[in-house]
Amino acid sequence: MSVTDHRRRLGTASGALFLSVLLAGCSGLGQNARGTIAYKTEQHHEVQVSNPLVRGCHRLTSPGAVELTNRTLVDLMMYRSANCTGDHTTYIATTLSDVIAPGSGPWHSYTIVH
Repeated sequence: MSVTDHRRRLGTASGALFLSVLLAGCSGLGQNARGTIAYKTEQHHEVQVSNPLVRGCHRLTSPGAVELTNRTLVDLMMYRSANCTGDHTTYIATTLSDVIAPGSGPWHSYTIVH
């Protein structure tokens, strides 16, 4: 084998290794929950969110949700605040629905339980 062939193979192997490391490092950054979250507002507007990101706090459109159906493969934690904080939370498991209790106010944000 000539020196040129050896360098070419080494360059190809190095490139493949670099690409593998690059892809493995980015794979967890943008994971999405598969499925949809459907909810209704107090004005009976229907909103649907498809494949939301697994990480972070997600705000619901104003004025919030009074009824929600979780059609994703993950569970949700609903919050009355707009920034996913506070004690008044509701847990909605995968494939289930829930409505707010009378007089409790709408949900304004959610996180994904993973």
